[in-house]
Amino acid sequence: MSTIPITKRGAEKLKQELHRLKTVDRPWVINAIAEARAQGDLSENAEYEAAKDRQGFIEGRIAEVESKLSASQVIDPSSLDAGGRVVFGATVELEDEDSGAQVTYQIVGEDEADLKLGLINIGSPIARALIGKEEGDVAEVQAPGGTRRYEIVAVRYE
Repeated sequence: MSTIPITKRGAEKLKQELHRLKTVDRPWVINAIAEARAQGDLSENAEYEAAKDRQGFIEGRIAEVESKLSASQVIDPSSLDAGGRVVFGATVELEDEDSGAQVTYQIVGEDEADLKLGLINIGSPIARALIGKEEGDVAEVQAPGGTRRYEIVAVRYE
């Protein structure tokens, strides 16, 4: 299995989710199954079926998060020294050459990506176009509406 890059913040978020799944969600669903079982006939017990389905989802998510954490390579962006190049974890300020609009993105792993928060997936077209570039370079991104050109205004490691 190949390693999955993840920022320190993203790894911490996954660890918190795993802790919640194991200490809150799992005990809750076990209790719900016990209560439904106590009601008698399991063949026509909707609460029992719903609780069993929920248990399957929780156990599957626990296995998925544990797998991701075991295969992850945690990268602390503040400790990077990439000589001003755009790399995983870097925060990049861009200016759209057509509109002049400025945006700021941090390049993160798949599980951390949230465009509303300015976190873009390393596998996204814009991130792939930015990797390896430096401040002052222009990145061409193939977007659904055609090719977009972005000038890299600043690269930070935070």
